[in-house]
Amino acid sequence: MNLKNKLSCFIKTEKALLKLLKNTEFQNQPYIQWIENFNNFGSFKVQDNLTVEENELIYLRKENQQLRMENDILKQAALIIGKK
Repeated sequence: MNLKNKLSCFIKTEKALLKLLKNTEFQNQPYIQWIENFNNFGSFKVQDNLTVEENELIYLRKENQQLRMENDILKQAALIIGKK
């Protein structure tokens, strides 16, 4: 079991530690977020912790970027063909 998994198991049993982290200088640190993500989703990977809507937004942004690139290529091709 790696360190993150051990820490997460400890946090599950020791809720007081999580409250302590929230009330100290660690409150703005990512520790609380990744502990809560592991407890909610069972993974520390960012991709695994995204909601369906967030994954869809990422997919749509990539698709939009691809379509813009294809559109630019077609515009350039039309200009070249139009000159002939």
